[in-house]
Amino acid sequence: MGNPLIDQGVLLDFACIKPEHVTPAMDELLDRARKALKAAQETTPASWQATVEPLEAALTKLTRAWGAVGHLTGVMDSPELREAYNANLPRTTQFFIELSQSELLYARYKEIAASKEFASLDALKQRVINHELRDFRLSGAELPASQKAQLKALEEEASALGQKFSENLLDATNAFALDVSDRAELEGIPSDILEMYAAQAKAAGVAGWRITLQIPSYLPAMQYGANRALREKLYRAYITRASELGEASHDNTSIISRLLEIRREEALLLGMKDYAEVSLAVKMAKSPQKVLDFLEELARKAKPKAEQDYAELQEFARAKLGLEKLEPWDTAWASEKLRRAKYNFSGQEVRRYFTLPAVFSGMFSLVEKLFDIRIEPDSAPVWHPDVQFWRITDAKGKLLAQFYTDLYARSTKRGGAWMDNDSTYAVLPDGTVRTPIAYLVCNFQQPVGGKPATLTHDDVTTLFHEFGHGLHHMLSRVPLAQLSGINGFEWDAVEMPSQFMENWTWNFDVLETLSQHVDTNEKLPRELFEKMLAAKNFQSGMFCVRQLEFALFDMRIHADPQSSHAGDFQKVLKDVRREVAVVPSVEFNRFAQSFSHIFAGGYAAGYYSYKWAEVLSADAFSAFEEEGLFNKDTGRRWVDEVLSRGASRDAMDSFIAFRGREPSIEPLLRHSGITQQ
Repeated sequence: MGNPLIDQGVLLDFACIKPEHVTPAMDELLDRARKALKAAQETTPASWQATVEPLEAALTKLTRAWGAVGHLTGVMDSPELREAYNANLPRTTQFFIELSQSELLYARYKEIAASKEFASLDALKQRVINHELRDFRLSGAELPASQKAQLKALEEEASALGQKFSENLLDATNAFALDVSDRAELEGIPSDILEMYAAQAKAAGVAGWRITLQIPSYLPAMQYGANRALREKLYRAYITRASELGEASHDNTSIISRLLEIRREEALLLGMKDYAEVSLAVKMAKSPQKVLDFLEELARKAKPKAEQDYAELQEFARAKLGLEKLEPWDTAWASEKLRRAKYNFSGQEVRRYFTLPAVFSGMFSLVEKLFDIRIEPDSAPVWHPDVQFWRITDAKGKLLAQFYTDLYARSTKRGGAWMDNDSTYAVLPDGTVRTPIAYLVCNFQQPVGGKPATLTHDDVTTLFHEFGHGLHHMLSRVPLAQLSGINGFEWDAVEMPSQFMENWTWNFDVLETLSQHVDTNEKLPRELFEKMLAAKNFQSGMFCVRQLEFALFDMRIHADPQSSHAGDFQKVLKDVRREVAVVPSVEFNRFAQSFSHIFAGGYAAGYYSYKWAEVLSADAFSAFEEEGLFNKDTGRRWVDEVLSRGASRDAMDSFIAFRGREPSIEPLLRHSGITQQ
């Protein structure tokens, strides 16, 4: 039997990929890639056809295989797979660093850029060459040999540390479980959540109920559990995950310190003042000061609303709940009580209307109507029985894209939600069209009691968000893979298509199509929707400054020419909280140790992107508000000018082509209730 990571078909054979396939596949594919690199380095004269195309073909197969292995470590973690991944991570990282620092290849690209051929290349190929030259410089290709070796060693170390950070967080999350034998301790928690807790206990071979730190298990206990001591115990376990306050083998503190040192050293080697300058060199916001100005302006506008939100919560907790002092483990519970008192509904009541099959059907109907596409079930080998596979076609039945969905939480899966790609749209040199394929991964509550899984409205929003990323990847029509989908797209704009989709989850006509009560099959009542809409911006100020806290922390630890903050990152976080936060923190809060976005997920000096892109997405959605929410011409323009364009032009140019002007911050402030409608 062959190796499915080497013998790649249009679809990877995920059902057959085993840990023992990883090392032989990387032996073979790295060898092929090195031969292709050597050939590209030696082409004379250098040209697009002789230098760029063959190397891209070899790298595509390598990155696809390694991407699949990385994907499986995220969704099907096991000791064997983790061992295989970590055994091959250093040499894979080493190869890509060698590639990015290759003086000979850099010289070939410069030769192409300086040649007569360059003027005859189309604009997309010229853009690829220019991007490659920029990336070579940012990778240290122009450094002396000793400094290049130093940078390479730092990048290899950073790659291994990022993986270890992620593993520590997963292991720390899985290491804790709260087993409850007395039903009275779970007062206030809805019955379907209790069914999930009972199922978790049964699966673990214990009696009663089990609560874990996975979000579908943890969050309902914090929102609905009347037992304050139970909430405190869960909160302490959650907020100290992967820190020195827990199991030493899972502690991420020293990893954070070392990563910050590495990033500063990398920046200085590249001749930049700090790591934020390195990060922003390929983003829309070109300078750290521009980002800080943006975040601080937003904080000034949002904090008064946040202070009002928190003062209202404190007064309600004192007057109605008997809590003289609100602790962090009280905030979610008291907020849910206040929401219910103000708007007379609970999130759990709403949840029962959103069954996963109905949500999928309604979401697909919306994008089919907006973008003139069709989505149907498809078949493919998958990595877990929960995984489904789908196909997207145009109105005439032509295949446009395919995607996997893996939606339920499990212990072998890292937390959160994400979209990743298996293959990218491209027109290959022989004229063959490569169909894009994506992964959509979430961590929703498993179905219990023979009924379909139900989603909170936040879950529905998350699903729309990730599907927005997926559409950006899958509806690309850029013929060169290097610029197709999200490849090469500015990182601080990459959230724009995903956040754009979230807006539809606040439209009654859309929500009605998404809803089907888990017990009665009824649609979401208009009366309940009106209550949800009234509550839409409930505590929006608190939520906004919370996001700004994360973004400012990220930017300030990375945008300081004087310090790496390796030894005082916790103090930086405290200082940021004093400036923008309204909810008091506790001394044992170790949020940074679980902040995987910036220490293991590619968002270092880039977390601001969520708010930056929210400005773009809110303004983009306002075009639909002005021209008609279901206006097909507007939908077609969104596809033609944004989704299909990838990185074939700057994100700002795509936005202006769609909107007719530069973005305004006002729609975001209006949608968030921070300024008046």
